Amino acid sequence: MKSTKTLFLAALAVGSLLAFGTVANAGDTTNNPPSTPPAGGPPGGPGMRGQAGFDRLAEQLNLTDDQKPKVQSIMKAQMEKIRDLRQDTSLTPEDHKAKMKAIRENTVTQMKAVLTADQFQKWQAMQSQMRNRPPGGGNAGGTPPAAPPKN
Repeated sequence: MKSTKTLFLAALAVGSLLAFGTVANAGDTTNNPPSTPPAGGPPGGPGMRGQAGFDRLAEQLNLTDDQKPKVQSIMKAQMEKIRDLRQDTSLTPEDHKAKMKAIRENTVTQMKAVLTADQFQKWQAMQSQMRNRPPGGGNAGGTPPAAPPKN
């Protein structure tokens, strides 16, 4: 149970980081990457991965130009709420879990309002897949790796 919770939180964190990077680039209507990296950041930093991640999401869900900024806004708000929740050390684990659940439910409600039924179903499947993915992309609880041959 604890590993499932940890995996889910890790998936949320990654998704949130990707979403934040896309929001930082939301004002740029071109698809041209900057010719030089931003000051103080490494080339191809989080913003670059974030936009690429959102672009993949938009492509997989076939988002319209009208849906894209709405989805980005929802993802940014979720990321900010999760960040604030993580910084609140006064909460009990039960309160933390309840608030995290409320954030997720709010995101689901907002996404359902923006996406078509088919898009929403695909998005939910993607979220479920992210939650079930182990950190580091290893074996997801399937068969254990084969033992080395004995000589």
